[in-house]
Amino acid sequence: MSFVTAEQIEQKRRKKGNVVLAIFVFLIIAGFLVSMSTGFSKLSPVDIFWTIVGKGTPNQELILFEFRLPRIVLSVLIGAGLAVSGCIMQAISRNALADPGILGINAGAGIMVMLFFSFFPSNMAAPLFMLPILAFVGAGLTATLIFVLAYKRHEGLSPTRLLLTGIAIAAGISAAMIVLTLKLSPEKYDFVATWLAGSIWGTNWKFVLTLLPWILVLIPYVMMKSKTINVLNLGDVTARGLGVHISREQMKLLAAAVALSAASVAVSGGIGFVGLIAPHLARRLIGPKHEILLPVSALVGGLLVMVADTIGRWILQPSEIPTGIVVAVIGAPYFLYLLARSRT
Repeated sequence: MSFVTAEQIEQKRRKKGNVVLAIFVFLIIAGFLVSMSTGFSKLSPVDIFWTIVGKGTPNQELILFEFRLPRIVLSVLIGAGLAVSGCIMQAISRNALADPGILGINAGAGIMVMLFFSFFPSNMAAPLFMLPILAFVGAGLTATLIFVLAYKRHEGLSPTRLLLTGIAIAAGISAAMIVLTLKLSPEKYDFVATWLAGSIWGTNWKFVLTLLPWILVLIPYVMMKSKTINVLNLGDVTARGLGVHISREQMKLLAAAVALSAASVAVSGGIGFVGLIAPHLARRLIGPKHEILLPVSALVGGLLVMVADTIGRWILQPSEIPTGIVVAVIGAPYFLYLLARSRT
């Protein structure tokens, strides 16, 4: 009679995780190729190849390097940031429905960005690096308010109370944003309306460079904390018994999640559900271990936003559907499905 050891189970899990990672890396590369050739101006795979090696026409180089590639790279970074943010929030709140959009974190970041464009409409390029910082301030204040209102001294954070508090705060912020839009000029109003719908509006390399440092610093930091997240998932009593300073670690992880969400929202607008869908799909594929769950979630999120943006650019040419609307078409039914399951 043969027995399977814990080490053998762990090895199988790692192999499966590596296979899933390789598959999603391949899918993202394939998505890059499809997205580069999709748009009002057609570029065949052959045109893309010759343009990349420097033998394309000036028009092809302009379309590929100045319009499409920055937008594709940005969509992958945004998806990765939102997905990892949602994964962290689900872990530290032990709430399967936690998502930076549903909990109102994105709305808090959004209202700060909206105020920024109201006061700095004509010279966005100079203070561009300030966008994620301002969004982080708004998201941080919103997250603090939500957690303070949802926390009870002897009960801690109730998943249901956290969800309902977040939805209520998000509704209040959305109402405030509607009031602000009424005072905007028609030009500003058009931009803000598009931004609120989740349009990836920062389609140049400056926006990529604005978001990239936040992704490169925060996602590796969170991955270094993956074992701590695993322990926190075991419950407060077990985590405390294993020597984890629960409140301190939760605050660090929450700050990282809020920063990732805020930086992503600052350049993407109101894209919701990515932080909900991506971690759930990743968890179904490779299980709950965050050492592999976090990178897989990032890849799933990046692929989801890139595909949604490509569909939005392609389906009603020459017009575009904001990426947030495409993601919402996928995410809203999935959210209702998870909500129904949580009640059973």
